[in-house]
Amino acid sequence: MKIDIWSDIACPWCYVGKRRLEQALAGMDAQPEITWHSFELNPASPPAVEGDYDTLLATKYGMPRERARQMIDHMTQTGAAEGIEFDFGRVRPGNTFDAHRLIKLAYAHDKGDAMKERLLRAYFTEGALISDVETLARLAEDVGLDADEARAMLEGDRFSEDVRGDELRARHLGINGVPFFVVDDRYGISGAQPAETLRQILEGALAKAAEAEGCDETGCAV
Repeated sequence: MKIDIWSDIACPWCYVGKRRLEQALAGMDAQPEITWHSFELNPASPPAVEGDYDTLLATKYGMPRERARQMIDHMTQTGAAEGIEFDFGRVRPGNTFDAHRLIKLAYAHDKGDAMKERLLRAYFTEGALISDVETLARLAEDVGLDADEARAMLEGDRFSEDVRGDELRARHLGINGVPFFVVDDRYGISGAQPAETLRQILEGALAKAAEAEGCDETGCAV
């Protein structure tokens, strides 16, 4: 089984979705191949956006600041239930394109998932500006990548086409919101579904795959 996931680093529900997927897989025997794909919620964003998160959210969705604060409080509580420490008071919004390129570099060294996790924590808990080259090089080093290699990559255009390719594929698949999970190129799951829901879908996909291969509870036909 393989799972392709489109998500953005600056997406709190993507962080929650990652945790819920991990919980779902923890209750299963099969461990699928997981690939994180690039998706920018705001590709036109400048490297850094000024203003507190409450105001930025209120402006983006055209709502009162008090309503934005309620949404943030709810998100914080949701994250805490999944073991995530959201600190929106420290979040520094900005462009995520280079962070997505860094994940591509990490995959070249079999550290894609670790890099994704490190970026999410840096952004939502530590207040890191993930458009900054030196910050990204430090985070790369945290997961065992070479900081100089990461810095050189970020100062050039390596993996830019890979990121754009992910985004083009998302458009072809009709993905307009994240997280979005695609299981075995057949089943689409939109949003950060509860772990139990994800587990049921994944187990169903496994059963379908086994059936297609002529397998049952006693074994597989040759």
